[in-house]
Amino acid sequence: MSHNQSTVSVIDFQQFHEGTKAGKLAVGKEMVKMMREVGFMYVMNHGIPETDQRRMFEWSKKFFDLSESQKAKCSHPPEGAHHRGWSHVGKEKVVQMVFDKKEVDKLRKVPDIKESFDLGNENNKQFYNIWPDEDDIPGFKEYCQYYFKVCDATGKLFLRAIALGMGLEEEFFLPYHDESDNQLRLLHYPSTDEESLKTGKAERVASHTDFGTLTMLLQDDCGGLQVEDPFNKGTYIPAPQIKNTIIVNTGDFLMRWSNNQLISTLHRVTNPPVDSANGISKARYSIPFFIGANKDKVIDALEGTYSDTNPKRYPPITAGEYLAARLNATYS
Repeated sequence: MSHNQSTVSVIDFQQFHEGTKAGKLAVGKEMVKMMREVGFMYVMNHGIPETDQRRMFEWSKKFFDLSESQKAKCSHPPEGAHHRGWSHVGKEKVVQMVFDKKEVDKLRKVPDIKESFDLGNENNKQFYNIWPDEDDIPGFKEYCQYYFKVCDATGKLFLRAIALGMGLEEEFFLPYHDESDNQLRLLHYPSTDEESLKTGKAERVASHTDFGTLTMLLQDDCGGLQVEDPFNKGTYIPAPQIKNTIIVNTGDFLMRWSNNQLISTLHRVTNPPVDSANGISKARYSIPFFIGANKDKVIDALEGTYSDTNPKRYPPITAGEYLAARLNATYS
């Protein structure tokens, strides 16, 4: 990205798969450069088969096509930190660093027009998964668990590359993420009347940053995702689907960990294309995979990211403490 041409760059991950020391380092440095400057990138040759991506979208649509009563069997708990199960349209309100309940309640008056299904590592007994009835959608649970493992493996490769790009040992981040405490999210933005979106009576998703270490995003061809231009604050750049790529972006936790050397960029989902005949937007589907550190791991600013003239910006914290505060605010 340059000051004169703001776009989200495409990075080819193939050299990392090929395994040469020089190739892996080159990819890592390229990724870290984008994370320092933009916080977002497209990645091609990432290793998640296209057939797996397509099938996950098919399963997502099948789930959201279930009746309200069927989806209600796996409803999200009241506590935001237990981020599992189905959230109906309007239940979750994405907020950006707002923790006061009164302020969140004000923001919730403009609902997010989306529904979601969230799942994590099946081995996590504290924040256990909440599945739909197998008879309502046979095979859904099995495929979600399979796809979770595929994304987890790819995410660990990205963590290796980023470590190299930061001048760390390749496996530096892996012990902090060895519990695979990640989150797979299926999102459906139903068709919405253009007037409500234009007048501010409803939103898709307001400007926000992601909470964890990294996000890996699949999206359909509907459009609507926008990323803030780091050189022109308040100006947003479209980030449409690019075939055979996924979007990777820095999360707030990694920004904190790097003492703000890697940036977590504001992004939003705004008004998608509208059918001019009836003024109704297209439905949109996306599948983010959020990579998170082990909940009990204490992190502090990485060596080399601070100095006497650039002191640590944050106190040490565990991933569990940080994520619980952010998630609870969205479901207050």
